[in-house]
Amino acid sequence: MSEETQHASPAIDPASVPQRTLSTGARMPAIGLGTFGSDHVTPAQVAAAVKGAAAIGYRHFDCASVYGNEAEVGASLESIIAGGIPREELWVTSKLWNDRHSEADVIPSFLKSLSDLRLAYLDLYLVHWPFPNFHPPGCDVSSRSADAKPYIHESFMKTWRKLEELVDLGLVRHIGTSNMTIPKLKLVLRDARIKPAVNEMELHPHFQQPELFDFVVQNGIAPIGYCPIGSPGRPDRDRTPEDTAPTEDPVILEIAGRRGVHPAFICIQWAVQRGQTPIPFSVNPRNYYANLQAAVAEPLTAEEMQAIAKLDRNCRLIKGQVFLWKDGQTWEDLWDIHGEITPP
Repeated sequence: MSEETQHASPAIDPASVPQRTLSTGARMPAIGLGTFGSDHVTPAQVAAAVKGAAAIGYRHFDCASVYGNEAEVGASLESIIAGGIPREELWVTSKLWNDRHSEADVIPSFLKSLSDLRLAYLDLYLVHWPFPNFHPPGCDVSSRSADAKPYIHESFMKTWRKLEELVDLGLVRHIGTSNMTIPKLKLVLRDARIKPAVNEMELHPHFQQPELFDFVVQNGIAPIGYCPIGSPGRPDRDRTPEDTAPTEDPVILEIAGRRGVHPAFICIQWAVQRGQTPIPFSVNPRNYYANLQAAVAEPLTAEEMQAIAKLDRNCRLIKGQVFLWKDGQTWEDLWDIHGEITPP
């Protein structure tokens, strides 16, 4: 799609986009643009998508230091604000990567993201994964860190205290978790001075995580859903033979056909209506425009929502194998599937 075609699309009024009211009373747009370019999209392409998305009505941008593009995204954010969109209308998230969990590293890592993003504060800062770890960019699924560690709650809380300090300093408005489980979150909720405002987690029609979804909502934590259309562009290292694609599901295809839209459109609609905040990634103006349209479109019917609710296959796509900490483990050990934290 040409730049002219992109800007020929009428902008969607940001005021028409649903909002999530967080436990603090702050309002967060109920759809955001992800910025993980995987292994095949350049930082410049992601930065261009951020500018294009803001022009057509996006106000929520989900970033992370490990994506390797925050400096380029920051230049776009600076341009967006200089172009007349007030900073307070934007919602910008970043995340602490796994090799920066030590108390001495948290605040410097945050400040690097803040500087790269060219902002005076962030709206949200997350602990990206609960496992202290390091992996080189582009590593394959069999890669294991010699320094890998499991979730150790006392260590995680030392990291969390530094995030709380960032709130105290006025550098970030909210802090949250990502890729957590109910047993881990119970401990964090018990011990945190500042509770997580959100939990970012994989959510799509084939992986609905109903127990975790209900738990976070009941505890005043807003669910943010990544891979909302099944992450068709995810790296090869994150693919396994048993994976399924929600955009190829017959029920999704039937609803999409009846409504004359792409199956991805239905996945985004379902996510917004269910109550999570999807953060789909695309650098294609047609696609990110359609994703925003889905957030404001005529709602799915109760019958359609019920039909999609029945599609859950417990199909986790982002399994996290590289975070395993000892030989002979399977990826299930990362996710506490038996209701208890996997022991070291």
